Amino acid sequence: MNRMSTVTEAQIIEALSSVQEPDLKKDLVTLAMVEDINIDSDNNVSFTVVLTTPACPMKEQIKQSCIEAVKSQVPEAAAIEVNMTSKVTSSCGHHHCNHERPLKEVKNIIAVASGKGGVGKSTFSVNLAVSLAKTGAKVGLIDADLYGPSIPTMFGMQNAKPEMSGKNIVPLEKYGVKLMSIGFLVESDTALIWRGPMASSAIKQFITEVDWKDLDYLIFDFPPGTGDIQITIAQTIPLSGAVIVTTPQDIALADVSKAVSMFRKVKVPILGLVENMSYYELPDGTKDYIFGHHGGEIFAKTHGLPFLGAIPIDRAVREGGDNGTPYVLGHPDSATSQAIDRASGEVARMVSITNAAPAEELS
Repeated sequence: MNRMSTVTEAQIIEALSSVQEPDLKKDLVTLAMVEDINIDSDNNVSFTVVLTTPACPMKEQIKQSCIEAVKSQVPEAAAIEVNMTSKVTSSCGHHHCNHERPLKEVKNIIAVASGKGGVGKSTFSVNLAVSLAKTGAKVGLIDADLYGPSIPTMFGMQNAKPEMSGKNIVPLEKYGVKLMSIGFLVESDTALIWRGPMASSAIKQFITEVDWKDLDYLIFDFPPGTGDIQITIAQTIPLSGAVIVTTPQDIALADVSKAVSMFRKVKVPILGLVENMSYYELPDGTKDYIFGHHGGEIFAKTHGLPFLGAIPIDRAVREGGDNGTPYVLGHPDSATSQAIDRASGEVARMVSITNAAPAEELS
């Protein structure tokens, strides 16, 4: 005769309803993040927690909280197995999405922008995309800098050309990231002498005539500044949010204010600010703040923006961009790579928080 378990599913649900998702400020049961509860005849318990992003930086914290809640509230439970998985949320709810909108199969569209050039925006865009893809997310990257495309070089694909599928372009793919750049469509030494309307039209083609299929994140590497291309993208597609990249010095931060102002005027949520080239770590372990001390972090705090992280200078970051191997793949255990991965996790985290916020809070 088979023994019957004395632990019930209702007890497990009640215990897990006391575990709060740290960012979304609601319990896991209310958020429908608990699935596949199973209890065997020996009172061994297993269940699955579905996170809002595979890049969730608090995965282990949530897992441990679940184990502790079941142990304390259901003492009859024997072994407790928590399976962690993820399903990226979509920003669609804030944009009245319909089947006519561009990129309807893309859950989240992220702009990476800067007020000025030379702050490492493209380098961060590339490593953000690869870092998110490493976690298992489906990621695409658009090089929206038509006059200075860098994505082909940074992925080591200078001579690659995309194929066609019917009337649509099939994006190239490398390191788990789908890619599109004007650099794949014109010769590398060809200067684009386009006025604003032509540039805007080209960007619209990347949006409407590229076969992106379903993606968790599509990242736009914006050109520097606040010109026609930036405004075209913001007005054409429902951006989930923008990430601002800066360096610590005052001249860079002065231009960041313009980018922040532009996104706020077009009602695009700002996911946060990344301080690139934050410091150089000397051989003895001390830090040389070449471009100033914590300027980006102070700016973010002053302007009410989330601070997504400080990324140190590393010569190998530049070398990786030149030789086509993104830094987070070539040097995964370095302090700089870990800082990039943390910043990427914070971007994914802020997307989830923004998606869960009531629409009126984003207006």
